[in-house]
Amino acid sequence: MEKHRLATLATTAFAAALALGQPAGAGEFIIVQSTTSTQNSGLYDVLLPQFTAEAGIEVRVVAVGTGQAIKNAKNCDGDVLLVHAKAAEQAFVAEGFGVARSDVMYNDFIIVGPPADPAGVAGSHDVLAALAAIKGAGAPFASRGDDSGTNKKELALWRAAGIDPTADSGGWYRETGSGMGATLNLAVGMGAYTMTDRATWIAFGNKGDFAIMVEGDAALFNQYGVILVNPERCPKVKAAAGQAFIDWLLSGEGQGAIAAYQRDGQQLFFPNAR
Repeated sequence: MEKHRLATLATTAFAAALALGQPAGAGEFIIVQSTTSTQNSGLYDVLLPQFTAEAGIEVRVVAVGTGQAIKNAKNCDGDVLLVHAKAAEQAFVAEGFGVARSDVMYNDFIIVGPPADPAGVAGSHDVLAALAAIKGAGAPFASRGDDSGTNKKELALWRAAGIDPTADSGGWYRETGSGMGATLNLAVGMGAYTMTDRATWIAFGNKGDFAIMVEGDAALFNQYGVILVNPERCPKVKAAAGQAFIDWLLSGEGQGAIAAYQRDGQQLFFPNAR
C-alpha cells in the first residue's frame, strides 16, 4: 500500500506542475542506474531525446552491470533503476529500496561462438544440453564474471545444468570481470563461446566470423524492469521526475518507441508493460 501511495504522490506532483503551466522539470535532470545492454544497443539514444522533448527533463544514464546498478541505487546514487535480473529487482523492492517494479520490455539471451564449434552446439535450441557439451569438450567459454544481469542468468543456467563452471575458472572457463563488449572482444580473440543478450550482439561491431550457436530456448528469456528509487530511503530522489520517466516508458508512446527501435533491420527489444 505504501509503495503505491508513493508512486501516486510522485505522479500527482508531476501533473500539478503541468497544470500550473510550469515547464515539466525545466532545467531538471534525473539519474537512471541502468544495465549496459540498453546503453550499448543505442536504445537510449532514441528514447531519451523523445522523453526530454516532451517532459523537459534530462535523463543521465549510468550504465553498469545490473548488480552494480542495484548497489548504486541502494546507495542513493540514482532516481530510477532499469535492469534485467527480476529476482534481484523484486528483492530491491521488498527490502524497501524501491517503490514498485514494472515490466518494460524483453528480448533474449544467445550463446555465440567460433566457426570451428569444438563443442558441436551450433543450431541447438537446448541451452542446458549445449552448456553440458561445452563443459564436456573443455571448450573455452568466456564469462562476464561481474554480477551483471547476464552473468546472473548465465550462472543460473549452469546450475540448472548441474555444472559448477567456476571450479574450472582459469581453465576452459574464463571470467573476464568486464562488461559485455569487452567480454565479446575477448571471446572472439580467443575463440571462446560466450553468452550475450541479443541486442548487444546485434550492435556489436567486432563479430569477426563468430555466429549465434544456441538460441530459441525459453530458458533464455530476458526481461527488463524499471523501479523508482524509494524517496523515503533516499530523500534526495527526484520522485516526481523519476516517476514521470517511468510513466512515459510504460505509456503507449514509450512502448511504441521501444518497439520501433531497430538495428540492421532487426527489432532489439519487445515492449511488454502491463
